[in-house]
Amino acid sequence: MSRDFADHLVAQWAATRPDLDPEPMAIVVRLMRLGALLEERLTAVLREHDLTVWEFDVLATLRRNGPEGLPPKQLLRELLLSSGAMTHRIDRLEEAGLVKRSADPADRRGTIVRLTSAGVRRVDPAVRDRFEDARQVVALLERGEARALRAALRKLALALQPSPW
Repeated sequence: MSRDFADHLVAQWAATRPDLDPEPMAIVVRLMRLGALLEERLTAVLREHDLTVWEFDVLATLRRNGPEGLPPKQLLRELLLSSGAMTHRIDRLEEAGLVKRSADPADRRGTIVRLTSAGVRRVDPAVRDRFEDARQVVALLERGEARALRAALRKLALALQPSPW
């Protein structure tokens, strides 16, 4: 059977600190390393569309929320960003002609961020390829394994997220 980095880590800790149970660390380390590997894949997919991960995150969030757009506060909540980072990202995407700000009809002091038609044309092929890459990754698992993993990861996410979505 092949060994991964977590197996290596567990063996080292078992030898060095037999008083500790390294198995939980194996799960956490695998999740963290898989996150990094998946981000590398995402970066490669997005490079084909001349997008960075942060650009894709903003554009895809706007795309999936529909043509009505979102207030910047909602965007930053969905993307887990600070307001300064969100403003900077919106500014850069607006300069590139991919998003536009307009007055919020429900709040005169607020704004709504929407994709431009250029933004839709830019993000749609990237979304398609992102979905295909995710399908390829999940296809490495058997159907039951994928279902069980989805359920287990959801359970962890619900337990660890700071507040209900």
